[in-house]
Amino acid sequence: MASDRVQRLLEGDRRSLTRVLTWVENGSAEGRESLRELFPKSGRAHVIGVTGPTGSGKSTLVGALTRELRQRGKTVGIVAVDPTSPFSHGAILGDRIRMQDLTSDPGVFIRSMATRGALGGLSAATSDVVTVLDAAGNDVVIVETVGAGQDEVEIADTAHTTVVVNIPGAGDDMQALKAGILEIADVLVVNKADLPQAEGVFKQLHIYTDLQRQAGWDVPIIKTIAHKDEGAAELADVIEKHREYLTESGRLEEMRRQRAHRQLLTVTQAMLLEGALAEAGDFVDELVEQIARREIDPRTAADRLIAAAKS
Repeated sequence: MASDRVQRLLEGDRRSLTRVLTWVENGSAEGRESLRELFPKSGRAHVIGVTGPTGSGKSTLVGALTRELRQRGKTVGIVAVDPTSPFSHGAILGDRIRMQDLTSDPGVFIRSMATRGALGGLSAATSDVVTVLDAAGNDVVIVETVGAGQDEVEIADTAHTTVVVNIPGAGDDMQALKAGILEIADVLVVNKADLPQAEGVFKQLHIYTDLQRQAGWDVPIIKTIAHKDEGAAELADVIEKHREYLTESGRLEEMRRQRAHRQLLTVTQAMLLEGALAEAGDFVDELVEQIARREIDPRTAADRLIAAAKS
């Protein structure tokens, strides 16, 4: 069944793509089988991560960038990671609603995902969803994070080019310079550049980039007014230059090896935990109660859980 769906996906059937993505997100047996078939066909798309604080206009910017890429003949897959509903545990589809004008374009596919409690602004299944959209033939895959704040740096492990969006008037301007999120930026964007404080943010980011230069790549700072599509062409240009830099410098191959190492460890960790929980059964609940009563500490409980799984 999975093989039939995968074949139809590769032939361009969007309904099959949607079904396979659901399998993959849910971690079903069909999803794992589909990934096994699709993984060798992936690795061609350029993955762009877009992150930044809530309210910075990431979704609007992704829409503007996508329209620019479509004008250049690129097909685009978008992974919009939304907050998780506390009731249904599904994605609150705010990002997809804001990109509604793109849904009728056959060269654009948008997938909303819930964070499901994952830290770093990404769902645990995001990397697998990117693999599927890549194998489906998209030239570019854009991953937009949920916008949690300064610790939202996990996107750098998924994307080839990470775009960090900043806005004027978001409190203490210098606070932005403290954020670890800036350190992952391959491209910096000052969105809503028509606001009065925009020039100050632009200058402060220039100071930051002068202090934190990357070897071989000077992080560009682009001004955009996303709701008017202004600056989208310049952003697309610098992303393409960064892709060329990665290829010519050999960094792209290095990134692929690093990503493969992280994926191996992440999947192994998840499988070991799943296996341990399955073997332990009700013993997990007993350990939880003991921790809650302060009878044992969590590390000791973990030791006992691992020992029980091995026995």
